[in-house]
Amino acid sequence: MGVFVFLPLVLPLTAWPIARLAEQHLHPRAAIWLLSAVAGVFAVCSTLCLGLLMVVGTAQLPGNPLPDGWSDPEVREAVPYDEVAGKAAIPALFAVLAACTRLVWRHQRVRRRAERALAGLPATPVAVLPDEVPYAYALPGRRDRVVVSTGMLAGLDSAERRALFAHERTHLARRHHRFLLTVQLAAWANPFLRPLRTAVTYTAERWADEEAAQAVGSRRTVARAIGKSALMSRGAPVATLAGFAATGPVPRRVAALLRPAPAGRIWPPAFTTVGLAAWGAAVGTTASALSSANSAVTLFLILHAATPM
Repeated sequence: MGVFVFLPLVLPLTAWPIARLAEQHLHPRAAIWLLSAVAGVFAVCSTLCLGLLMVVGTAQLPGNPLPDGWSDPEVREAVPYDEVAGKAAIPALFAVLAACTRLVWRHQRVRRRAERALAGLPATPVAVLPDEVPYAYALPGRRDRVVVSTGMLAGLDSAERRALFAHERTHLARRHHRFLLTVQLAAWANPFLRPLRTAVTYTAERWADEEAAQAVGSRRTVARAIGKSALMSRGAPVATLAGFAATGPVPRRVAALLRPAPAGRIWPPAFTTVGLAAWGAAVGTTASALSSANSAVTLFLILHAATPM
């Protein structure tokens, strides 16, 4: 295997061109599914690779409970610089696990805090908080709710308010918080995947923008609502939840809404320039993911074969 054992750690470098291509040429629904899946696969493979490297490089350290067979010469031959790679993998793996655990804990804490803030309000689909600070966000949970402040509502007219509510309801109905959490975890598992996190954040907003435009029947109204909200908003107070103007590059979202709506087909036809590029990216990404998974699985099988029965 040689240096190919490190492929799961470096293949996520392809994330940037994949993210750019998906943002520019795919329907937001297709882009968010593709990018989230790619981020999840790459993150799992790179984390598994770190764990296997740690096992190979440290199995014979004094006091290590791992089987000595996992560090036999034939196993070590599969990993160049096994001692260095194994020892370096220890802090890297613990850093990944700690960061991901902290992110999940913070995500749950923020949601609980947001739910406590709504405890005294009626259990309606929309919760209006008496707050002069303008913000709006989608709060998923046992009872999905749209949370909006009086400051935000005061700055929008009736059509713009409908656009806001349609946008936030899309976040809840399409479970965008799950996509966002997936790519956030992936970005902590491997920093090379951060472009995918940024791209998914943007495409989630674009997806909600497009469905809001369909709901209110006016793309210009949604664009105006986004622009006004961004100008008067300081951002949603809940950092891990989807907000109307808190996430995604607002000028790009407005510009996209001032253009014609994306084609109803969520994936471009194969025999077009855009289609060939999109399919090429999908096939290339799948091949990269399979290659990284194959490297990790092959190393695991070598370890398993070296374990005395």
